[in-house]
Amino acid sequence: MNAATDVLMLNNIEVIYDRVALAIKGASLVVPPGGMVALLGANGAGKSTLLKAVSGLLKAERGEITRGEVHFLGHNIDALPPQVRVQRGIVQVLEGRRVFEHLTPDENLVAASAVRGTAGAALQRDRERVYGYFPRLFERRTAQAGYLSGGEQQMLAIGRALMTRPKLLMLDEPSLGLAPFLVAEIFDIVRRINREEGLSVLLVEQNAIAALEVVSHGYLIEGGRIVMHDSAEAMKKNPDIQEFYLGGREGRDFSEIKHYRRRKRWLS
Repeated sequence: MNAATDVLMLNNIEVIYDRVALAIKGASLVVPPGGMVALLGANGAGKSTLLKAVSGLLKAERGEITRGEVHFLGHNIDALPPQVRVQRGIVQVLEGRRVFEHLTPDENLVAASAVRGTAGAALQRDRERVYGYFPRLFERRTAQAGYLSGGEQQMLAIGRALMTRPKLLMLDEPSLGLAPFLVAEIFDIVRRINREEGLSVLLVEQNAIAALEVVSHGYLIEGGRIVMHDSAEAMKKNPDIQEFYLGGREGRDFSEIKHYRRRKRWLS
């Protein structure tokens, strides 16, 4: 790990809620410049907590980093409040989309631009950039966001994040509740943004199949610990990942496999 060159580096961090509940146990993770990295794991494994440790949202949920460091572009950001982290270039798209439902997509984008004080021609360029990636949003730009489909709301949530001109885009379960064809469409757009703009992406997902198709590297978290890290290709070929996260040879979902924890080699 090289804190001076990596976009994001988590160094052996520990997170505790309410001063008693240990949620993250010595986790380390790196997102290189222009990289796309997946953080995989089951529900409750600690994925969202790690993202909030980076975005600074832990305190709102009575959580805190009690050990380790978070470095962004070579600087320790542990003491920075969430709004300053956004201004520095870190943006998190929260699970569940959470758009301003009473506003139109266009108004949602304008509201997001206020973080950086963007106005005039610069605002128009940013808005056109978002609509270039998400033409469906342009078609629905005057509708109330609350009446958009789930896929359109997810596109809007990502578009709103892009209006802050991020250097690191963190996506928390973007596939949640969406049909497979919409997941593929959204992931293809995110990969295009990464390729065309060099935007670093940290993707948190339970859908390992979709995530490993678009990222270059992945981390697997279980019980608050990082238990595996490898290239996406290597993780797809790993027999444990195939069995418990890719459905195995018989196409089973890991949530349907009984007593799977006892059979994982990394937990034995």
